[in-house]
Amino acid sequence: MRLPLQENVKADICVIGAGYTGMSTALHLAENGYKVIVLEGSRIGFGASGRNGGQIVNSYSRDVDFIEKHYGKHAGAEMGEMAFEGGRIIRRFVEQYDIKCDLKPGGIFAACNKRQLSELEAKKPLWESHGHTGLELLDKEQLKSYVGSDRYVGALLDNTGGHFHPLNLVLGEAAAFESLGGTIYESSPAISVQEGAMAVVKTEFGSVTADYVVVAGNAYLNGLIPKLESRAIPCGTQVVTTEPLSEEVQKRLLPKDNCIEDCNYLLDYYRLSGDGRLIYGGGVTYGAREPDKIESLIMPNMLKTYPELKGVKIDYAWTGNFLLTLMRLPQLGRIGGNIFYAQGYSGHGVTCSHLAGKVLSDAIRGQAERFDVFAGLPQYNFPGGRLFRIPLTALGAWYYNLRDQLGV
Repeated sequence: MRLPLQENVKADICVIGAGYTGMSTALHLAENGYKVIVLEGSRIGFGASGRNGGQIVNSYSRDVDFIEKHYGKHAGAEMGEMAFEGGRIIRRFVEQYDIKCDLKPGGIFAACNKRQLSELEAKKPLWESHGHTGLELLDKEQLKSYVGSDRYVGALLDNTGGHFHPLNLVLGEAAAFESLGGTIYESSPAISVQEGAMAVVKTEFGSVTADYVVVAGNAYLNGLIPKLESRAIPCGTQVVTTEPLSEEVQKRLLPKDNCIEDCNYLLDYYRLSGDGRLIYGGGVTYGAREPDKIESLIMPNMLKTYPELKGVKIDYAWTGNFLLTLMRLPQLGRIGGNIFYAQGYSGHGVTCSHLAGKVLSDAIRGQAERFDVFAGLPQYNFPGGRLFRIPLTALGAWYYNLRDQLGV
């Protein structure tokens, strides 16, 4: 437990939020000799960074062909070049700082119908055209060597994907940052950010004056900067964890210990933990509502995937918020001259947040070319205002979920 901020301090950079975005930014900056202070409103990894499914999933929620079609060849090429960097950053951190987070290789995109399989068949050459290798298409028979379920018609194996313990990763990054002289204050929510030649971030009992501020609160800004919050909505995803399973059962479920996500709009994702549990997530609640019974949302799909787990004991269940943008692309930008932000990874936050940290740190160091690519993407407010944006988004999700169910 780190102490809260209770004085007025100075730093080169103040980072708001000790999740993946904040810690990646802070660690990259500390590696380059900057004095960095991180303010965390709760505990390190409290939000999506500590509660996500723990999967290295490359690219963005919208793939690079969508980006090129809507925002031009330059944006498509530049973002395509960056699309697979986040996973490499995670692996570097784990290796360089000896982070114990059960990191294992191999991620699978599983197709539930022929339309989804066709999309995966197109994804492979698309990614390869941007320099990404290690991809293998699997037909239904080949997939049985990886997934003990009859639910899928085929898959794309990404050997550069993988899975890990998400909270241990961010805790390890925090420890690495502190080993380089960085300071983290927990239980220190920012209550205001004042622009100026020197920015000032105030908490209840103290303040940080800094040359630059990085706002990395994502779905947990809690009114700090309203114009950022109007551009995205928090969504909840649910996860359950079984009791430890026998080695025999583990081998039947996931013979090669890869992680899986399906290709539905409201997708399922799952993997084995380091201690042999099945961690199974999915479902979305719009507006970050807390579901009364997480198990009732997740168990039907888990049993559809693995009927043999009927009656298995669920030891843990939780929900956490990620941030969805209208175009399902991350939002990076600048407020004034020295306040930077990154948010809205739209379900691809594990890798993209680590990339964002590197891009933000480079921009602060004067290398803003890659930052400008992200900042040049349009950032729209959600339609409907505070009253209607959640039901309108839920209606859109219902439509895409129906398409998944019909396979069209």
